[in-house]
Amino acid sequence: MTKKVELLAPAGDLERLKVALLYGADAVYIGGPRLGLRANAINFTIEEIKEGCSFAHKLGKRVHVAVNIALHNKEIDGMVKYLKDLEEAGVDAIIVSDPAIMKVAKDNTNIEIHVSTQASTLNIEAVKFWKKFGATRVVLGRETSKEDIKEIIDNVDIEIESFIHGAMCSSYSGRCVLSNFFTGRDANRGGCAQICRWDFDLLDENKNILEGDKPFTFCTKDLSQLEYIPDMIDLGISSFKIEGRMRSIYYIATVVGVYRKAIDNYLSGNYKYDKDSEKVLRAVANRDSISQFLNGNFGKESQYYNGREEISNQDFLGLVLDYDKDSKMATIMQRNYFKKGDVVEFFGPNDKCFTYTVNDIYDEEGNIIDIVRHPKQVVKLPVEEELNTCDMMRIKKY
Repeated sequence: MTKKVELLAPAGDLERLKVALLYGADAVYIGGPRLGLRANAINFTIEEIKEGCSFAHKLGKRVHVAVNIALHNKEIDGMVKYLKDLEEAGVDAIIVSDPAIMKVAKDNTNIEIHVSTQASTLNIEAVKFWKKFGATRVVLGRETSKEDIKEIIDNVDIEIESFIHGAMCSSYSGRCVLSNFFTGRDANRGGCAQICRWDFDLLDENKNILEGDKPFTFCTKDLSQLEYIPDMIDLGISSFKIEGRMRSIYYIATVVGVYRKAIDNYLSGNYKYDKDSEKVLRAVANRDSISQFLNGNFGKESQYYNGREEISNQDFLGLVLDYDKDSKMATIMQRNYFKKGDVVEFFGPNDKCFTYTVNDIYDEEGNIIDIVRHPKQVVKLPVEEELNTCDMMRIKKY
């Protein structure tokens, strides 16, 4: 097989952009200073977008910017300049849900237009409409089934992007007013408070609280399509999208690395479903995952109603800052507590992964220490196998 499939990763800042691309993403999607749906994120400035695009293009990769807000009149002023600024910064595509932004972009720039999942596109006629309107790609709603995806691809000559991993939405891809009602924060303006993940008292018809093991929620489980990567490639999907612009570098590196390996193995004819990779994916998340709508899983098995526990992930132990080939000494920035005697793993791009037992630990003054417990503490470890900048260290589990 020689078909090219884009692996598209989220990036909340320049560090995460670089990690995503180094660990195997073909493209990243980011938020700019205006008109995006991550109001609480640290979004990119125009200068940072330029730097990110330069870094990506040197690797032969791409940068997409989310401009997917539900637009109000007051935001029309300045929109032309903003879109031109993105084009001049080197952005390859914008992700849009509002037709007004699409029209302005089409009339004033040559930038590619991708229809956001926020548009909840689920059928052939809607995809045809967006193509006629000037879109080069449609990001399908997460609610699209395998059969519908195939029918769309077979009948409309346009790039199709589909989510493969990450958080789901209890509404239709973000079209929710719960956040507005409970907190005054608009989910369609970048302020979602994730009300669906809150705990609620469940009442009977007399407004008496029903007792249960846990408070009631209507939170969705996460999405994971690792097992169905061959099916999705065979469907003809152009781009596989990972959710999570606010996720950590460890999460991004791990998830991108796992899917990069699965895609490459299938395209080279060496694919075999790897259960250990599924375990690795589950270890970096704090919710259960399921294939969701792709295979018709949209009933009670796709939801949490009670009994849900979200456990903070502490597997990420350190980031490699440098490696001295002569002394075989690795410089590590601590990200979580570790100590002498711990059995850990180093991993990095290109499927690198090896087990290591922590023995001698040196602080920045060269003193031997037994425990690394201060946030972002820089230490040195003697490591025989060569490491590279941006390799990572995690707890050994399997």
